Amino acid sequence: MPYVICEPCIGVKDRACVEVCPVDCIYEGAKEGFPDMLFINPDECIDCGVCQPECPVNAIFPQEDVPEEWVNYISINAEYFTT
Repeated sequence: MPYVICEPCIGVKDRACVEVCPVDCIYEGAKEGFPDMLFINPDECIDCGVCQPECPVNAIFPQEDVPEEWVNYISINAEYFTT
């Protein structure tokens, strides 16, 4: 299961997670209809978890551990790469 970036990243985009990602699967880019945050490509993520402890706002979770209030970010992250 890939990792997912959730609501706490909106407007923060610290990028510490981008620096440590061994496969460069974390992206930033303005796209209409999407929040101003970073996104993890679920097809590229190797589930290593290196990014999670680097996030200063605790916005990154394994997909199966995304808190209930942010579960919609699973589909938001995936849709970012398909639209």
